[in-house]
Amino acid sequence: MSETEITAELIARHGLTADEYARVLAILGRSPTLTELGIFSVMWSEHCSYKSSKAWLKKLPTTAPWVICGPGENAGVVDIGGGQAAIFKMESHNHPSFIEPYQGAATGVGGILRDVFTMGARPIANLNALRFGATDHPRTRHLVAGVVAGIGGYGNCVGVPTVGGECEFHAGYNGNILVNAMTVGIARTDRIFYSAAAGIGSPLVYVGSKTGRDGIHGATMASAEFNEASEEKRPTVQIGDPFTEKLLIEACLELMATDAIIAIQDMGAAGLTSSSFEMASKGGVGVLLDLDRVPMREHGMTAYEIMLSESQERMLMVLRPGCEAQAEAIFRKWELDFAIVGAITDTGRMVVRRFGEVVVDVPIDPLAKASPEYDRPFVIPEPPPPLTAGDIDEPPAVVTDLAGALQTLIGCPDLASKRWIWEQYDHMVMAATVQRPGGDAAVVRIPADASDDPAAAGRGLAMTCDVTPRYCRADPRQGGRQAVAEAWRNLTAVGARPLAITDCMNFGNPEKPEIMGQFAGCILGMAEACEALDFPVVSGNVSLYNETNGVPIPPTPAIGGIGLIADLSAMATLALKAADEVVMLLAPAAAPSVGWLGQSLYLREVLGREDGAPPPVDLAAERRVGDYVRALIAAGPVRTCHDLSGGGLLVALAEMALAGNVGVVFDQPLPLPADVPLFAWLFGEDQARYLIGVPAADVDAIGADAARHGVAASRVGRIGGEELILPDGCAISLKELRRRHEGWFASYMAA
Repeated sequence: MSETEITAELIARHGLTADEYARVLAILGRSPTLTELGIFSVMWSEHCSYKSSKAWLKKLPTTAPWVICGPGENAGVVDIGGGQAAIFKMESHNHPSFIEPYQGAATGVGGILRDVFTMGARPIANLNALRFGATDHPRTRHLVAGVVAGIGGYGNCVGVPTVGGECEFHAGYNGNILVNAMTVGIARTDRIFYSAAAGIGSPLVYVGSKTGRDGIHGATMASAEFNEASEEKRPTVQIGDPFTEKLLIEACLELMATDAIIAIQDMGAAGLTSSSFEMASKGGVGVLLDLDRVPMREHGMTAYEIMLSESQERMLMVLRPGCEAQAEAIFRKWELDFAIVGAITDTGRMVVRRFGEVVVDVPIDPLAKASPEYDRPFVIPEPPPPLTAGDIDEPPAVVTDLAGALQTLIGCPDLASKRWIWEQYDHMVMAATVQRPGGDAAVVRIPADASDDPAAAGRGLAMTCDVTPRYCRADPRQGGRQAVAEAWRNLTAVGARPLAITDCMNFGNPEKPEIMGQFAGCILGMAEACEALDFPVVSGNVSLYNETNGVPIPPTPAIGGIGLIADLSAMATLALKAADEVVMLLAPAAAPSVGWLGQSLYLREVLGREDGAPPPVDLAAERRVGDYVRALIAAGPVRTCHDLSGGGLLVALAEMALAGNVGVVFDQPLPLPADVPLFAWLFGEDQARYLIGVPAADVDAIGADAARHGVAASRVGRIGGEELILPDGCAISLKELRRRHEGWFASYMAA
């Protein structure tokens, strides 16, 4: 065992508290070696152990008849019929991307790809959810450029299309940006692979790239706040190689077509340590590791460095005895390292040797399953009072300038076209992308060659990423509800039946009751929405300590959702189409027009305010209106649909007109309530609303049918021309709207 002195300073540098170290001593019955201390440090880090969040995560609904595997594995699995399953997950790479944006974002993509294909799925799509600081902050352009280049550089090279996502800016992210990556894959339901090790004496095999010193203590770094010395953490950022990842995908999938694999796990955060401990703990077995056999690209690596390295593109697997030669031949063919580094034992302990000496001998379950679990004090903030139109005391000339407000909103950083970003991504590779970035949800054709059902051809998988942090900060419970409902609406708007979500919970320091209250409130709201919408959580990630010098990010529970389109010929897009169509607004019948301005983009971008309560989310209304919208799309009369979100009704209509390159004459709305002025109705962010395009001949029939389903359907405008003609008679050319909408991002990045 090592003779390194374990001092209080060394313990603190490893992120362990005095109480946690006392628990280490109790588990071992002695002082740990340096390598054992490092192992406890990473396994009990917030990033790996969820010690502040797992009690709350248990409140989320995770089951449904179509859920094959919920949280606890590398990714979630849902049945999509035809003998096929969708496997997906979202994960954060926030801290590394702030320190080194290109490699941080690139390795975030690589890591989430491995989470999906390690379960037997071929990745078919990537998405990302990005948050950057204020546009005038000196680091923002640098971070945007590096993150986008990293995502594109990795995803494009590995050959998986990046089909969707979101990107917003706010000063609350000046010190901590968010880079959340999502991958969706398809597998056969009878060929799904799990990570629980089994088979006493079975070989433990390392495959992929060699191990280096990059990324050591990455998990610990991701579990701490930033300060002025954060740049010194650059060595903890991993380096990715997408070409090796592509080889690894193909090699693993080829071996998965055989019966050689008992269990498989990617080496993500905490590398060889977490992968080996998790596999052994889930299987209830022990592990013997010989580090001298680990392929290394650097000389003289210590046991500590090998066990904690987060070098990329590596996998750990348990093979059936006798299959070693078959597996090695496959990995050698793909020019990847292959090494038998250990074996499964019946001891329930992790024993690690280096240079013939035992450097680690620890019990597995007390370390993996008995990590600290904290019931952090929390205070859920009281939401601010609602903001009514009567509280807006701006001069009449401001609130009556509808054209000016629309042009401001359509070109603001959050709503401006993100074409500059997604044109750097290959979103058409694999030739299965049906709806490209820029719509409500991306749609990818489901490969039918692996289906048991010939009728499964022509199906699609819709996917989206959504959250509105300004709502979550004002009222975490309503914000959590809205994040889930927004993902549900975006899938509904393309005609998909929402199936399940993955989440990425991005928050500040959980040791502060107000931050823990934000987390708790968002979880409660998410749980309510998931229950009401039959939209279970099947995978996810928690990223805490996103704050710098005590300043936290806005609470950002990013939601990644997927949905099934049974027939791609019955699918909607947001682009307005036929010139004889009419635009209709579908909304809850009980409250079709309120004009909710609290926390709206109109309030922030036009009036320079960030106050008021966010719009309430009536989940029964969400379900009622959304189910009706999907029925209309499936039945055929509706091929144009767009949900209403940031910016409200007029922004949504402008987006539809720009997507279809056709104008709209806005009809004078029905008489509004006396306390709802026109600007509030046009820019308010009331929930559970959609705009649809329908043939003029169907307007009356849809209106009557909608009423029978508890949905209010009202005519908004007629399609035609090259202008958007507003209710006040003002006309804005599509050319000018497009200049505002598509010009901002490119101009900003070129400045």
